Amino acid sequence: MSVATLPRTAGLVGWIASTDHKRIGARVATYSFGFFLVGGVFALLMRTELARPGLQVVSRDTYNELFTMHGSVMFFLVMTPLALALGMYLVPLQIGAVDIAWPRLALVGDWLIPSGGFTMLMGFATNHGAAKSGWTAFAPLSDITRSPGYGQDLWIVGAVLATLGAYALAVSILVTVIRFRAPGMTMLRLPVFTWSMVVTVLMVIASFPALVIALALLFVDRHFDSEIFAGAGGATVYQHLFWFYGHPVVYVIFFPFVGAVGEVVATFSRRRFFGYHALVLSLLVFTALSMSVWAHHMFATGRVTNQYFSLTSTLLAVPAGVEYFDLIGTMIGGAIVFSSAMLFAIGFILLFLIGGLTGIIVASPPIDYHVHDTFFVVGHFHYTIFAGSLFGFFAGVYYWFPKATGRLLREGLGKLHFALYFVGANVTFFPMFIAGWEGMPRRVADYKPIHDLSLVNLISSIGSGVLALGTLVFVWNVWVSMRRPVLAGNDPWEGQTLEWWTTSPPPRHNFDSLPPVKSYAPLYDRRMGET
Repeated sequence: MSVATLPRTAGLVGWIASTDHKRIGARVATYSFGFFLVGGVFALLMRTELARPGLQVVSRDTYNELFTMHGSVMFFLVMTPLALALGMYLVPLQIGAVDIAWPRLALVGDWLIPSGGFTMLMGFATNHGAAKSGWTAFAPLSDITRSPGYGQDLWIVGAVLATLGAYALAVSILVTVIRFRAPGMTMLRLPVFTWSMVVTVLMVIASFPALVIALALLFVDRHFDSEIFAGAGGATVYQHLFWFYGHPVVYVIFFPFVGAVGEVVATFSRRRFFGYHALVLSLLVFTALSMSVWAHHMFATGRVTNQYFSLTSTLLAVPAGVEYFDLIGTMIGGAIVFSSAMLFAIGFILLFLIGGLTGIIVASPPIDYHVHDTFFVVGHFHYTIFAGSLFGFFAGVYYWFPKATGRLLREGLGKLHFALYFVGANVTFFPMFIAGWEGMPRRVADYKPIHDLSLVNLISSIGSGVLALGTLVFVWNVWVSMRRPVLAGNDPWEGQTLEWWTTSPPPRHNFDSLPPVKSYAPLYDRRMGET
């Protein structure tokens, strides 16, 4: 029986158990966005507490639970799954494949991620509460003495399940690209987004096992008195294992959104993507370098070769610069359409630049000594993850939502969403640089009213409210667009890649026919009369 004639299971069972890559991608994106709302509530509670000095809203223990679970939810259950969900849905469509490779493995990954999330969150129902040792779970803070109770154990099990789920999705995507490309779709004709997913899943496969090993050993330490991570040496070993996962994961949740922004910028600039081969090379170089910089998180330990990790960290600016040059070069001379997707893409370019430049700052050991474990670092990674990658995700949502649903999101609400997010992100996160430079440590529920810390924290907390309002606008946009649909047609944007060749939404078998593939932008070639 061919894929085209396979029966489509209806109802709840069909939604949960379908191995259609489009349903898997949609499911992962849907529950990841649900976890995003949960993590956002945790963040609002923390920012409310920090708006003024003193303990007004939550206790210190509860605050520790909130910052631990906020970070854990955002990394394990939101940004990583969202990146892989885009790849699961779009990669087979972009390469002209009828399905994903090893779909049952992808289905298992789809189930494992929410299972891990619910396991983590169950810690709030235990006697000692949820995990309190931070999303990094550094030893010895996470040992049985300093983190007693089942909350930390549930966190470990949940993190392992979510990580294994992401690993399964990554393997499925990589095998799909290797085996299922359409005729003519060579590796150097892969679309920009697909290339960004290739390097992403390579990093997942190379780095995520380190976290699974570290957490398994931590669980053994907690319950069998093995003292694997005992003492300063053991704590350092744990950090090496964790950061070998923890730094590549930052690029796992960056590269797919670079690819999404690249597709958006090319389409709404009405130009072929500029510097395609340079971009592919920069992604590969960036990936290799990203695997060599993990210990720049450990400058202050005195147990790593700071000069080496500072050098490799600073070198990341070179491939990053190539990617920025390509994105800007694509827009130069283009007939730019300022759609909601394009605005979020431009926002990504501007805001991630701040995150990247502050990353170069903390790559210098002397400066890192000053800002290590302060709010400066919190501002830096929120500019990369929220103000950067999440803007790239929303650029992709406004761009590909019509393909997945056959409906257009409202442009007016989309632009309001962008404005609230752009203002809210800068008002929330830029004051953190000031607070951190003035010495305010991260992971604290209270602070002294010195160096205008009260003012900068109040501003930051106000900004978080603006971000929450922007999120509500997006949810309302989706609700209105689904309830009172404006039909999109198969190709509302005049896209350049193969997903726009099929219907919106695509059929189970993806394509009834395919155009000739002679470049990374086959539909642009066809429109320009080049095929």
